[in-house]
Formats: sequence, structure tokens, C-alpha cells
Amino acid sequence: MTQPQVVVHDTPELLAAAVAARLVTALVDAQAARGTASLVLTGGRTGTAVLEQLRDAPARDAVDWSRVDVFWGDERFLPAGHPDRNETQAREAFLDHVPVDPARVHAVAASDGRFGDDPDAAAAAYAEVLARAAGPGDHGPVPVFDVCLLGVGEEGHTASVFPDSPAVHETERTVVAVRNCPKPPPTRVSLTLPAIRASAEVWLLTTGAAKAGPVAMALGGADEVEIPAAGARGQRRTLWLLDHAAAGRTPGAAHPA
Repeated sequence: MTQPQVVVHDTPELLAAAVAARLVTALVDAQAARGTASLVLTGGRTGTAVLEQLRDAPARDAVDWSRVDVFWGDERFLPAGHPDRNETQAREAFLDHVPVDPARVHAVAASDGRFGDDPDAAAAAYAEVLARAAGPGDHGPVPVFDVCLLGVGEEGHTASVFPDSPAVHETERTVVAVRNCPKPPPTRVSLTLPAIRASAEVWLLTTGAAKAGPVAMALGGADEVEIPAAGARGQRRTLWLLDHAAAGRTPGAAHPA
């Protein structure tokens, strides 16, 4: 696995715009190499801001969005269309504005969907979606995602893998149901760290002084059980994309790039 690289931007707005530009380049390069690309989306304020910047960027059309497979790193287990679902936010911010192929947009089942209010069944079904999307060259039960976008929580969680939770100890399954989350909503579906580590590139995006502690701990070598974000690494590249405030307690990373 790769050693993390850190890129710091002055403000959350600059960070979102820079990540959007970086994402266009990464997806164009993937499509030039293989004809298709795969992207794992994250929710939250920063993840949504990146998608809004991407929507408004003239360069977005350099990507053939009909040949991008879209997945989610985690999902809040809520009814379809609920405003707090990551899928809902991503569709409103970006996906509804570009010519994606609906068959390539792989959303997690909603709590009022085909599996009803059963997050374990929804997680198992999403694991099957990932397994079907994996090709012979992926050598595993999930695709080698070109880019996996992730957020980082104030206690160091990423996706919906929280410190010292059953999910952070998971080594076999690629997707799990997460219950009793310390922040609402309490029930979610999440990729596990082994699934995340199948990605070619993992980009961890976070802003604000409240994140400075877990960022510094993760970059300082904290155990992933204590700080799950420390265990999110890409096969080819691991990027921490921070604003000035989130980088404030990380030695050598506090000056904007």
C-alpha cells in the first residue's frame, strides 16, 4: 500500500474546486487507458461541494460520463429520495446534470426498497453488485476503483467505519451494515477497509479545525482501529486533500500548496 501524500488548500472552497479539477484529469486518464472509469463518491458537506464544483466546471465534459461507473463508499439507510441520503445529495449536486448511464450508477438499496428495513440484506446485495462489477483483471471481489473519494469524521471515521466498531474489525466482507452510529442516522451501509484498499487511488477530503486532531493522528501512524481513516489507502496513491484548518496540527502540512 502507498504512503499518504498531503495537499493543503487555503479554504474549503478552493479545496473543492481543486479536487473537482483533479478528478476530471484522473477520469480522463482512466478512460484514455481503458475506455471506462470508476468512481466512488462520498457524502457530507465537502463531498457535495466537490460535486457542485464539478457540475459547474467547463472541463467536466472532457469526461464521457456515460462510461463512468459510479459507486458509494457508504450510505445512510433511509427511504429513497430522503434528503440525507448520499445518493440523493449526489444526484441533486451532480448526477442529474450530466449524461450518466443509469445502469452504471450503483446506489445502495434504500430502507423502503426491495429489501425493506433490513440493512444486512442491503449490504449483502451491494457486495454482490461490486462482485459483478469486478473484472478478471481486478483479482478480487470488488473493482479496482480508479478513484475512491472519502471524508473524515471528527472522531476519525471514514465511510461509515467508526473507531473500534465491528466494521473496522471486518476482514472478510466488502460491505457491511452499520448500526448504532455515534452520529445520526444510526443505521448505515458501508464499504469496509479491505474494499476501500482495492482502489487504485484513495482521496481523503476534509476541512475545518475540528478535523485537525484525527488528521494528525492518521498521518502520524495511528492504528486503524482507533482512527479508521488511517487504514484507508490506495494501491497506487493515497491523497489527503485538506484545507488550512484541517492541516493545522499536522507537522509540515500547515502551509497551503
